[in-house]
Amino acid sequence: MKDLKLIYVLPVGKNWKEEYIYEFIFSDNVSNVDGEDWDAYPASGKPSSPHKTLIKGVGRLTSEIRFDVIQNSDTFSVYDAVDGVIALAWENIEDYEQYPDFRLCFRFGDDVNKVKETLYSKDITLEIKEIKNELKN
Repeated sequence: MKDLKLIYVLPVGKNWKEEYIYEFIFSDNVSNVDGEDWDAYPASGKPSSPHKTLIKGVGRLTSEIRFDVIQNSDTFSVYDAVDGVIALAWENIEDYEQYPDFRLCFRFGDDVNKVKETLYSKDITLEIKEIKNELKN
């Protein structure tokens, strides 16, 4: 599982405590990764998760931190994140009273350990569930 790379961050919703829920989606290959409407420009909420056959690991995160995600961008497409122009997800700081010392940011292709370390910098742990042969299409 150490060779997994981040390919998508999916906002799932909120729980009863008003905490945000996200799925961090990983693959063992970052070549030819795509999903429906990843070329939509701007993305504006149209793009879907990557094709299921590419998914090799998923980490579910529940947090008070809200993230902006590339698939909801009114400026960029998901392929802009694949190309490294913008991150897949970044900490939304709109409601913060002051600018944070460190802002969470996750890029396409980030190693699973880098993602975990980045989250741990704010005392957040992410457990990854390995996906093996349970997704065929």
